[in-house]
Order: sequence, then structure tokens, then C-alpha cells
Amino acid sequence: MKDEPRNHPFRDSLQDVKAADRIPDTPQTRAPAYRLAFADPDFMTRAELRPVRLQLELLKPQLVMDERGIESTIVLFGGARIPATAETARTSGLAELSPYYDEARRFARLMTERSMESYGRENVIITGGGPGVMEAGNLGAHEAGGQSIGLNIVLPHEQAPNPYVTPDLCFNFHYFAIRKMHFLMRARAICVFPGGFGTMDEMFESLTLIQTKRMKRVPFLLFGQAFWEKIINWEALAEAGTISRDDLSLFRFVQTADQAVAAIDGWDAV
Repeated sequence: MKDEPRNHPFRDSLQDVKAADRIPDTPQTRAPAYRLAFADPDFMTRAELRPVRLQLELLKPQLVMDERGIESTIVLFGGARIPATAETARTSGLAELSPYYDEARRFARLMTERSMESYGRENVIITGGGPGVMEAGNLGAHEAGGQSIGLNIVLPHEQAPNPYVTPDLCFNFHYFAIRKMHFLMRARAICVFPGGFGTMDEMFESLTLIQTKRMKRVPFLLFGQAFWEKIINWEALAEAGTISRDDLSLFRFVQTADQAVAAIDGWDAV
């Protein structure tokens, strides 16, 4: 992040934070009321400050990505539990899904090689920053020598960024809603790999935004037709009339990284 501009006639906030730490220790200066408002964590985390925290959580990653010159992203959604190899899978079902780790890794590498043609400004891989498919996406970008983004979120259990996220583009969120906005604000394509509740939540919210024209239509790819058709009866939704049959054309199924790249390239032609 850039420091506050120094070409204005006023003392900047960083100077005053440092100056406030050097004041005499008295009952008055120890009182919470005396703290600078923006440097007071007890004040900033009050329930009444939620609108401010929402704004800050939207603004911080926006500023960082603007400063890094990132103009468009390729979104990778997918399960945190999908292992890199079948041998390390916790269940037989996850073992069957483990090939998608390699497909996510290869797809991210291919897209990042393209991204580097624009000096890392276009088609930057963005994931949830965690393990599984997310790790595979960041790893593929790392292997291609490019940057990638990780949007982590604080969870009740211990959660840390995977080691392949570009450190300067590794963010942490409190609000799921703001995190989802950052996933989609620069999205040029959305790729969804097999996953659980979180993956399906992200998938359906993104589809809803496109369906309702709140978001521009972009290539929307589901990796693993057999998985998704087993989990979701898409045809039944159309037959029941709860979605229109045209809504089934909002996404396409792919199986491999190469098919995904070809689908993105040919999306407007269909």
C-alpha cells in the first residue's frame, strides 16, 4: 500500500499515530476515549462501525490491485478438500476427484502464461487462497512465473493462505459478501471445479448475477460434467420452470484445462 500523500499542507495520520505513542503516561492518556479513532481497535470493531468496516474491506484490496495494475482476472472456485494425489485423499470420493487438482494447476499455468504477455495485468488467476483446488490454481500461476491473487477469509478453525499466493496479493476478509464482490469485480471468466457448500454458494450466486443481468455475461465453465450432473439436476430445474431453458446456456461443461482454454477462446463465437 502507498503511504498517505506528503504534498498536502497538513500533518498526515501516520505522523500523528507515532506522536501519540510518545505522549506522557497519565490517567487521561491511558483512557480509551483519548485514542485516535482510526487507531483504536476497540472503537473500530464496535457493532455501530460495521458500515465503515464493510467499506474498508472493499477499499483495501481495490486499492492494492489498482496499484498493481490488475485489470482482469480468471476466477477459480473449487473444493478445499480435493487432494493433490489420490493417495493422500481422506475418502474414496475425494480420491476420484483428485485429478481436478492437476487440471486446475495446468489451467492456471496456461492462463498465467497468457497473463504475462500483458505484464500480469490481464487474466490474473484469483482463488480463495486456501488448500485443494485453490492451492492448485495459485501453484500453476507460480510455476508459470506470474502473480496470482488469494482471497482468504477468517474462519472458526485455523485457516492460512497456501504458499503459492503472491504475498502482495494475499488478502484476508471478515465479510463473505465483500470477498465475493472482489472475486467478480474484474472477472473475465469463471471456472468452477468440484467442491462443497462454499463452492456451490459461489457458483450459484455468480450464476444468479449473470442470469438477472446484474453482471455482464462471461465464460462460465464447470469442470466435471459427471460430478455436477450427479449433484444438481439441471434439467429438472428447467422442466419445472424454476429456471428457463435458456439459463442452461449460461454455463458449459469441460473436463480438462485445454478444453477450458478453448471454451474461453471460443465463447463469443457460439
